[in-house]
Amino acid sequence: MNGFSRGYSSTPPVLKNIILINIVLFLAMLLFEKSGINLTQYLALYYPSSEHFRPYQFVTHMFMHAGWEHIFFNMFGLWMFGRILEQVWGSKRFLIYYMVTGLGAAAIQTFVNYLLISSTMHDYTAMMNSFGPQAFDVFVQHHFPDFRNEIYEQITAGWLSNEHSAMFAAQAKDAANQLITMMVNIPTVGASGAIFGVLLAFGMLFPNTQLMLIFPPIPMKAKYFVAGYGAIELFLGLSQPGSHIAHFAHLGGMLFGFFIIKYWNKTTKTLY
Repeated sequence: MNGFSRGYSSTPPVLKNIILINIVLFLAMLLFEKSGINLTQYLALYYPSSEHFRPYQFVTHMFMHAGWEHIFFNMFGLWMFGRILEQVWGSKRFLIYYMVTGLGAAAIQTFVNYLLISSTMHDYTAMMNSFGPQAFDVFVQHHFPDFRNEIYEQITAGWLSNEHSAMFAAQAKDAANQLITMMVNIPTVGASGAIFGVLLAFGMLFPNTQLMLIFPPIPMKAKYFVAGYGAIELFLGLSQPGSHIAHFAHLGGMLFGFFIIKYWNKTTKTLY
């Protein structure tokens, strides 16, 4: 414990304050929950067409987390790699990098959500043009597979046995609208996008540094670790488009980080 305390006390100022803000907001979220106030609804990032969306959420969502495990691993990773970057770059440049990669991650995630929601709405319109139990089942299976079995048992099976039922048709339309509303109102929280940007920066600045992985317990150069992590995120993002993990936000943080570092490497100009 004393070693950790000394390590944290020697943490550069910007990183220390970022970690502190994350912890304070996380504890505030838990405290407000006991009073029946959902702080996430105000500070998480919602899709722009959601009734909960506010522009400031592009910043505040970076300091919110979903649970103890989420915040612990994010803050530990940020502390491990971020302190080295701030010591090398200085506080101003590190802060600029952190915020830009976090905002870039949010922009990419919002764009991906736009593509998903637009595709869903396009198929919803097509379904309504030929509304029936088969079209409804295909729509749910394609866009909301996690709910398909439950909805099939409650609505689709009965509608298939009585295709002219106005009651089942109304239930199906209501279920489809609820699913779309749920999709639009899924919040994004966490510092992961900016942290993936920090991870990329570490891999670019110190590519041959040996990192010891936990699983599998083997040493790996930072450049291979970062490239592998990015490839995994891309695979998961493409193969699990409806996942509750914002894989494309992680990739967005890395993408914006890559461009910032390339810009800084080509010019002596600073952004502050």
